[in-house]
This record gives sequence, structure tokens and C-alpha cells, in this order.
Amino acid sequence: MSQPANLQPLNALVGEWTSEATHPAFPGLVVAGRATAVWLEGERFLLQRTQADHPEFPDALWVLGETDEGLVSHYFDSRGVHRVYSLGFDDGVWRMWLEEPGFSQRFTGTFDDGGERIVGVWELSPDGSNWERDLESTFFRRRT
Repeated sequence: MSQPANLQPLNALVGEWTSEATHPAFPGLVVAGRATAVWLEGERFLLQRTQADHPEFPDALWVLGETDEGLVSHYFDSRGVHRVYSLGFDDGVWRMWLEEPGFSQRFTGTFDDGGERIVGVWELSPDGSNWERDLESTFFRRRT
């Protein structure tokens, strides 16, 4: 069974990564972390785990793939939070977004260095119109 074409951009995430993150609630603090992404057998869903070396930053499991709603990313974290984001890839840019009354969130991750680095920015909006920068993270592909 071959992988559907619309899932092939997710291959860019496969592997082991280190990360650095900053958050406006912790000015001047850079939090180290790591991420791994592997295909579930059948290559229809990508499993991504993220961990941060700070107790205020949750560890998370992401399940990325296609459902009846299109390309999505299910998010589960160590706080018990679960969210479902829409997902897209365009010209080296990874996007995820969530639009809910009172809480909208979006992520833009730009691949550079030949896919060896992802520079990402999360933004929040209480009304879906006015956006504020939130978590910023950079992922560096680990080479073994």
C-alpha cells in the first residue's frame, strides 16, 4: 500500500529533533527539548512526541494524518489537554490552526537549512481577529 500524496509532506517531520523554545510568560528563558516523529505502520498517521526540559512546558503527543475533516493534527498533552488542529503544508511552510469561540490558535513552521531546521511561531487569539505571539520554537534535526 503506497502512502497517499497528500500525506507525503509529513515525511519532512520524520526523525529525531532537538528544540529551543521561548514563551512571553518567561522572558529571557530558553527551554531545551526534543521531538521524535515516526509513522504508524501503514504510513497513514504520523506520531510525534515533544518533550521540554521545564516543568511549566507540557510534554505532548501529536497524531497527524487525514480524517473525514481533511488533514488534521490531534494534540494530547501532560496537562490533560486535547485539541484538534487543521493541518497544511505549502512551499516549505507547515501550518496548523484551531478556530473555536473564545480561543483560536495557529502555528507557522518554516523549514530551512535544507529541511534540517524548523522555525516555528504559535499565536493566540481570543476573538479570531486579534493575534498575539505565544510560544516560539526552533527544531534542529539530529543526525546520528
